[in-house]
Amino acid sequence: MVSHMFRVETETAKVDRPRRDLLRARLREANTAASPIIGALRGTADERELPLQIWVFSDEGGGEELVAGLDAHTWAHWLHVNLLWVDARHRATGLGSRLLLDAERTAREDRGCLHSRVWTWDFQAPDFYRKYGYDVVCEIPDYPPGITEYTLTKRLA
Repeated sequence: MVSHMFRVETETAKVDRPRRDLLRARLREANTAASPIIGALRGTADERELPLQIWVFSDEGGGEELVAGLDAHTWAHWLHVNLLWVDARHRATGLGSRLLLDAERTAREDRGCLHSRVWTWDFQAPDFYRKYGYDVVCEIPDYPPGITEYTLTKRLA
């Protein structure tokens, strides 16, 4: 029987970037070896995450003010909506719908995306996404305590 000695370190105050990058590289290697689908992505355009951002500005009052925005990326034929925000003064005007639909169109037509995913909390916009054809595929209660997080997906093509 072989006995191994290990040293375990816990970082809580800073990010050890070189070790994190090494960890990412090792996981990438393991995933590539374990999954023919992930392996087939390597070295293709579909392997890269490409940013997709849409901004809405108002020039009321003489200045340029951000009043809505969407931050997303595309990867492996998926649109990943990370953030979608509309200033409270401009909600229910169609800006959120326009942002989402423009992102879906760009992802589908320009990047060949077949699906979209988003996460939201119960007090934010699960009904908004359902209205646009998204289905809840994951529900995490008490994340954080007292709030439910939802992951929703939609077929784009």
